[in-house]
Amino acid sequence: MSTGLTIPKEGALDFLSLGALVHRLDPGIIPFRKATECKIHVSGGEFNCAANLADCFRLNTGIASAMVDYPIGDLIAERVRAMGVKPFYKHFKHNGVNGPNMATVYSDRGLGVRGPVVFYNRSNEAAAQLKPGDFDWKAIFAQGVRWFHSGGIFAALSPTTAEVIAEAMQAAKDAGAVTSFDLNYRAKLWSISGGDDRAVEVLGRIVKNVDVLVGNEEDLQKGLGIEGQDVESKSKLDPSAFFGMIDKVIKKHPQVKVVATTLREVKSTNHHNWSAVAWINGKTYQAPTAELDVYDRVGGGDGFASGFIYGLLTGEPEMEAVKLGWAHGALLTTFPGDTTMATVDQVKAFAKGGSARIQR
Repeated sequence: MSTGLTIPKEGALDFLSLGALVHRLDPGIIPFRKATECKIHVSGGEFNCAANLADCFRLNTGIASAMVDYPIGDLIAERVRAMGVKPFYKHFKHNGVNGPNMATVYSDRGLGVRGPVVFYNRSNEAAAQLKPGDFDWKAIFAQGVRWFHSGGIFAALSPTTAEVIAEAMQAAKDAGAVTSFDLNYRAKLWSISGGDDRAVEVLGRIVKNVDVLVGNEEDLQKGLGIEGQDVESKSKLDPSAFFGMIDKVIKKHPQVKVVATTLREVKSTNHHNWSAVAWINGKTYQAPTAELDVYDRVGGGDGFASGFIYGLLTGEPEMEAVKLGWAHGALLTTFPGDTTMATVDQVKAFAKGGSARIQR
């Protein structure tokens, strides 16, 4: 492969991610203010990738995170085990009144012309208290870790979480792992932890040890402070704005070998046009465009990142890796919840240009 990545051939873990575990309360198509019941999904941008790679793609994965010892923590830990992900927890006791807590995300599904509404309660979140020194990275990486991943949501949680990522990225590089980072820019989160300027400063320090970046034009502009055109003015499926920014990204961060993102044009809540693009070591790749009937859009981007990383980890040709990410992300939007229910065979069939015809 000419990706420019040097991926270790083996390790106790194929993939390790660092981030906050959250639980999402989902009343389905009922808006939250009218809800009488909810489904509970376990999520977290970084965890989703580890879960997808373990459950669908059958890789050995782990998650480093905070865990609170109370029933919500127990529920989340049970779901982590069910997805086959090895946990590395910093444990926190709950005082029985105000925490620390496992974060809650509230998200209805919307329908048709009514988009989904997402809001959080991250008050006194245990993951935000994570700080350098909480994990013995040397011991963790000594077992052999092929790929390390984190993301911008976790980086935005507190002054200390960004430092934990920076510490882990350095340890990953020292151990020879490939590193990836999903910029996942969330203005709501950064606005309460220093705003755009702090985001650029913090993410810049993290990205200097990153090989693979996941993020769209807006993520690159706001997260890395790189100028680009107005992201609203062009078709969401036109990759020219994204590719047009790559030179500036590489100039600022020359060690980055891969930048990838999904392209999504929302026709209605349940009807999206979906594609994906990647810049890999100087060459550009674009997946086909699929028309998706969307059941639950949350986690589609993580679904793309997971399939794409799987392709790179298993030595698939670059175009094939992009298509695997695109196919898995597309399938993920057809399931409830944030993590995969697909099989690797379904992903590979769809990536080859498969269809929704019944499989007998």
